[in-house]
Amino acid sequence: MAGKSKKSARTKQFIIEKSAPVFNRKGYQGTSLHDLTRVTGLTKGSIYGNFDGKDEIAAAVYEFNSRQILDQIRKIVLSKIPATKKLYAITDFYRQLIYNPSLTGGCPILNTAVEADDTHEGLRQKVLESLDYLQRSFVYIINQGQARGELKQVDAQHYAHVFIALIEGGIMQMKIYRKSKYLKDCLLHMDQTISNMVS
Repeated sequence: MAGKSKKSARTKQFIIEKSAPVFNRKGYQGTSLHDLTRVTGLTKGSIYGNFDGKDEIAAAVYEFNSRQILDQIRKIVLSKIPATKKLYAITDFYRQLIYNPSLTGGCPILNTAVEADDTHEGLRQKVLESLDYLQRSFVYIINQGQARGELKQVDAQHYAHVFIALIEGGIMQMKIYRKSKYLKDCLLHMDQTISNMVS
């Protein structure tokens, strides 16, 4: 029985990993069952034998895709470098994604947010969790920097909102205009803001 459950877990993970680029590029509505059978090489029965339906696959895929971004942010937050270097490390991380995108289709947080805000409450909640995590990360770094005397006393929540808006807005403009300059400009503005926060 244990062997069967391990095989099922491996099959589910295989479906998630193969479906991840499709969902991230085409979105929830644009991804069909045919797409999933094509990229996995599995039958409809095999796919739905491992998942209750498209909603469950989409949620698992979003978690898989967003984790690739959030895990990198988590490493930066937990690193033992000063707060200012953590903030700069985040802007550098997003700069690197311009030249070495780790995910086909771009940022899953932005992609899913745009599609799911009015159409899919389950996915909207998943995106909300991701954004809340990013907010908490920025607030934690800023508060830590203030406690250590590295950063001026500022409203950490306000700066967290602004930083997320700059990142996601820059990504959106870069995708629409197909020019990396838009994200680079937003990240440069972030760097300048961080510089002004140094005490």
